Amino acid sequence: MQKAIIILGLLIFSAPGAFAQEQLAPVPVEMTVEKWREDLRYLAAEMPRVHKNMFHSVTQEEFNAAVTRLDERLPSLPRNQILVEFARLVAMVGDGHTSIQLFTDPKLNFHAFPLSFCLYKDGLFVRSAKSEYAQSVGAKLLKVGKVPAEEAYKVVRELVSRDNEMGVKEGAPHLLSMPEILNGLGLIDSTESVQYTLEANGKQIVVDVKAVLVSEIMAHLRTGAGNWIDARDGAKAPTPLWLKDPQNNYWFEYLTDSRTLYVKYNAVQNKPDESIADFFKRVFAFGESNPVDRFVIDMRNNDGGNNALNWPIIYGLIRSDKLNQRGKLFVIIGRETFSAAQNGVNQLERHTNAIFVGEPSGARPNSYGDPRRFTLPNSGIAVRASTLWWQDLDPRDVRLWTPPGIAVELSSTDYRNNIDPAMNAILNYASEPALTDQLLDALKNNDVPLAVKRYHEFKSNPTHVYLNTEAQMNRLGYDLMNANKTELAIEIFKLNVESYPESFNVYDSLGEAYMKLGNKELAIKNYEKTLALNPANPGARDALKTLKQ
Repeated sequence: MQKAIIILGLLIFSAPGAFAQEQLAPVPVEMTVEKWREDLRYLAAEMPRVHKNMFHSVTQEEFNAAVTRLDERLPSLPRNQILVEFARLVAMVGDGHTSIQLFTDPKLNFHAFPLSFCLYKDGLFVRSAKSEYAQSVGAKLLKVGKVPAEEAYKVVRELVSRDNEMGVKEGAPHLLSMPEILNGLGLIDSTESVQYTLEANGKQIVVDVKAVLVSEIMAHLRTGAGNWIDARDGAKAPTPLWLKDPQNNYWFEYLTDSRTLYVKYNAVQNKPDESIADFFKRVFAFGESNPVDRFVIDMRNNDGGNNALNWPIIYGLIRSDKLNQRGKLFVIIGRETFSAAQNGVNQLERHTNAIFVGEPSGARPNSYGDPRRFTLPNSGIAVRASTLWWQDLDPRDVRLWTPPGIAVELSSTDYRNNIDPAMNAILNYASEPALTDQLLDALKNNDVPLAVKRYHEFKSNPTHVYLNTEAQMNRLGYDLMNANKTELAIEIFKLNVESYPESFNVYDSLGEAYMKLGNKELAIKNYEKTLALNPANPGARDALKTLKQ
């Protein structure tokens, strides 16, 4: 997928070269209510036929009810609102590869406000803009028209096709500069201009922005055409590695001072002059013949390609005892890490000692993909539906994303000053004992308060915010039970209940521990709780039957 396409958000997936048609004059499409109804019926019938399993996240009843509601409302809806509601229907499916192609079809003649928004750790900001709106660059977004930015974000997020919330963070800010979308959602009245209220240097400013054709924005993204200003312009620090050469699929650089081998992996697509396999042969040869303390593969901007091309990376790492070491091998991921890049992350997680750094990935480890395109018969709108289920990992792995072991988020100040907190975290990395080792060290002296203290310190560390410790805590509890230290196991299971109160399994484990200890009342209480969360738990039903006899 081309990088230019990503800037329009996860709502707009397309094949390379799709924007070539945008240079053509738009072809008007005259749509009547009946033609819209025909398109709606076609969409409702074709999506379940094409999709591998369309009702994996939304029920068929819910989807059909939404189609019926839209069909009834069509006579009263203007064009932009109809387009928005079609996008909402497609987004209901709940996977990032199933999307609607609203902006890539010249028939629709879509526009954009020439400001680029980004959601940072500290809020929504203008990352770049055309030169006539220079005063807005680097400013925080407060209002879209008369609507508070937070509310506008919540409204547009419903149109983003995504696997998880990180996909929303990537896609939704871009929709805040799409006039037809904002108008169709009732956020602005006109599609010709908008007033953005911003905060710049501690003061509120109102900027009147006029819409341009999407093709003008795409031309800028592809070639740099047009006079745009970026929030980093004028920064004294050098450009961070992750922002160097973004259109280059892959390249590497050796940082002599820190003995760091840095690889920027932007797309899972071979280059005409060098394949991914040949490139990583060079990388591994360099790594083996030079002093390397850190090997970094930066995939934070990699939105996919051909997942079969990832394997040479995995083979090379498996063969390299020098580079494939815990604390030496780091992989940077983020909200744009998607599709074939997620497949690569899965392989790295499964077969190497990589530590993931940054944000959670923008895709599920097991997910739907390989979309097939179809067009609605009257409007010509292109729709894509996932045709394959990619199960790279355990079938019980229902994680929404791959979490970073070291969570690091970018702030607007970081971006503006050319600071890369992910690389800083890697360069300053110091290993720490595993959580279970820290707790066992306290429990060997039966010091439960110290174990609890260490647990809360670990969980409150912001770099651990995305780590799920349920499974390892559960294993620790059972290890203690098997060692006839049931009272200590109960303390561990109680910590798990505290952190994961919606998990049926934590109550099941705690109930079993109380049952072994002979505390019938608390065993019954926890088994009843686990059954309330998961009625299809036969072990809990059998245990309750025994306890109540």
